[in-house]
Amino acid sequence: MFADVILPVPLDGLFTYALPATIESKAAFGMRVLVPFGPKKYYIGIIARLHDQKPEGYEVKEVVQLLDEKPILLPSQYKLWQWIADYYMSPIGEVYKAALPAGLKAEDGYRPRTETYIRLTVAYQNEQALHIALNVLSRASKQQGAFIAYLQLSGWDEADFRPDSGEVSISEVTREELLNFSGSTLSVVNQLVKRGLLETYEVEVGRLNNAGEPHMENVKRLSEAQQEAYNQILFSFMKKRVTLLHGVTSSGKTEVYIHLIKRELEQHRQVLFLMPEIALTVQMMERLQRVFGNRLGIYHSKYSDAERVEIWQKQLSQNPYDVILGARSAVFLPFQRLGLVIVDEEHETSYKQQEPAPRYHARSTAIMMAQIYRNSPSTSVPPNVLLGTATPCMETYHNAQTGKYGLVELMERYQGIEMPEIQVVDIQDLQRRRMMHGPFSPLLLSRVREALERGEQAILFQNRRGYAPMIECKQCGWVPRCEHCDVSLTLHKRMNQLTCHYCGYTYQVPTECPACGCKELQGKGYGTEKIEDQIRDIFPEARISRMDLDTTRTRNAYERIISDFSSGRTNLLIGTQMISKGLDFGKVSVVGILNADGMLNQPDFRAYEHAFTMMAQVSGRAGRKGRRGLVILQTKSPTLPVIGQVVRNDYQTFYRELLEERRLFCYPPFHRLIYVFLKHKNDATVHTASLELGSRLRQWFGGRVLGPDKPSVARVKTLSIRKLVLKLENGIDMKKVRQYLALAQQQMLQDKRYASLQVYYDVDPL
Repeated sequence: MFADVILPVPLDGLFTYALPATIESKAAFGMRVLVPFGPKKYYIGIIARLHDQKPEGYEVKEVVQLLDEKPILLPSQYKLWQWIADYYMSPIGEVYKAALPAGLKAEDGYRPRTETYIRLTVAYQNEQALHIALNVLSRASKQQGAFIAYLQLSGWDEADFRPDSGEVSISEVTREELLNFSGSTLSVVNQLVKRGLLETYEVEVGRLNNAGEPHMENVKRLSEAQQEAYNQILFSFMKKRVTLLHGVTSSGKTEVYIHLIKRELEQHRQVLFLMPEIALTVQMMERLQRVFGNRLGIYHSKYSDAERVEIWQKQLSQNPYDVILGARSAVFLPFQRLGLVIVDEEHETSYKQQEPAPRYHARSTAIMMAQIYRNSPSTSVPPNVLLGTATPCMETYHNAQTGKYGLVELMERYQGIEMPEIQVVDIQDLQRRRMMHGPFSPLLLSRVREALERGEQAILFQNRRGYAPMIECKQCGWVPRCEHCDVSLTLHKRMNQLTCHYCGYTYQVPTECPACGCKELQGKGYGTEKIEDQIRDIFPEARISRMDLDTTRTRNAYERIISDFSSGRTNLLIGTQMISKGLDFGKVSVVGILNADGMLNQPDFRAYEHAFTMMAQVSGRAGRKGRRGLVILQTKSPTLPVIGQVVRNDYQTFYRELLEERRLFCYPPFHRLIYVFLKHKNDATVHTASLELGSRLRQWFGGRVLGPDKPSVARVKTLSIRKLVLKLENGIDMKKVRQYLALAQQQMLQDKRYASLQVYYDVDPL
């Protein structure tokens, strides 16, 4: 007997192995096997097919070991893998690598992931010793700063060391949190450990949910508008497999979701609840756990590999989670009786996987997943898909308007709260009159000050992390650039480093210009770190936190920032697009959008769509409970129609105007796009290859092929890049398109000049 096996390699097709007689009777579809590959390598593969047809032309190797007693892959999952591989033009081995937790792909199983925590050594857990430690560190300012930062994070103060202070509640602190909070380097913290002041210890990260029994009585009663939307959704599901819930920010979409989930559970069906950002799952998890308790499972990349393996195995057991809350990778989990898929904030670009392959979109994958499960014999009732958002993706809304999807609208905020007032500030005029305080207008500062004085909260949105996007020599204009990528380096002041946000390359901040020797090197532009520094000077009494990629590298960091802001321990939050994604803070009365032009002036046909979405979503964080919120929108282009549409929350006009533009210039939803990328370490080689590939493709597709051209960042990780664009009208035979693209790629790679050329595709790019 032979087995066709999926291997985690970037090669097309399955690989055939012979099954030893000892395991023939035990082997089945979906089981893992250990197999040889090449002269020395061994991989964990998954059986996709068993048969008796011996391949001809080569010697078939034997399976070394059968690793499972039961399949770890369901037939419906495999069908989804095949669809992803075909549609997104990626080898099925790449899909396998993306789908399975690492522990299921490793020969030695999975090792529990741990996180390093910091604590005071026993000798320094008293008042006298603490003062001695601070005195000892007085000559080592960096170490003293890190030590004080640890004390602040963990909750220690002088009272904690007195004998009569009673029981003290001390917060656990991860090493990553301490580094983020203090701006220290790892070597500084290691010196404190070496001195015996602090010690590290390892904690296994993640556990399966043990939140206790469900409490369905915690399901809130729906408002009249919510109940109407709920009824319309159920009616829509009777006619359409996919329904869009278009509800304004703070309309209570989540409560509608909870009622729909409850209904599915009462009918013994499972629910997959997708969210675009890991940060969002923190708030949503707490909300859903209050109702569904231990029937809820959480699945995303910040959880340990051990936990993800355990959830995968639990979903295959007789007692799986009924509700899975997760980011995009949760679409790969096994479901035995799926009834509903909810894709919240369906417009979000985070649902699209960029690197590595497969470059799938979780929303499209979820819709296809429901279609596959609909035809599965294990699913008695076909699953439905609910897409929810306040700012639908253009393609989604077009599908709803043309009848492909159902459409339900919820245009009233919960408890009748008004939509926030949006005031536009012309910062170009203020800069000309020298009235700007850095990136802050006088109106913004006065409204934030008033909010803080009233005991309310404020959010400042700047969609750039770091301290400054670049530094420049004042005398000769020299700008430090990445050695591996075609970009300038971003200044991170607290780490005293220049960093490439594409490859991670770091460069110590120079004390003088290497080109001319000038010592005046100045940061250009504003990142969230610089905004934080300047706002601390303006509002020294404010309790400020920052939410961006630099401050949220661990799961605990996400939870701490959100928890502190939700509870009022901090009252001014500065952040990137993370803060725009559906977070619910009840006391936020003022939101400041510091620079709308940075979003509007992108070289991308989706720039206005993304800008409108982000501004509308950020604005929606204001005034969610209680009084009407205020948004200060700073821009140099206040007369742009899109700015007025954001101010009026006029999605309909925005959609109609943008739709006409898309129709005129042959963009989605009227045409489909495929980007073809070529990469090579030699720029001349990739240039020649792109011209040849473009010529080949024009033989089949004619004027539908645009380019080749250099993308805005034309070199990443030492590889030069070229891009071709295919604009394909709706209704074209995509199967033939994929065949032609594969053939053209195959012909190119047969040329010895292009042996190391990388060619890959981005289908339906964002």
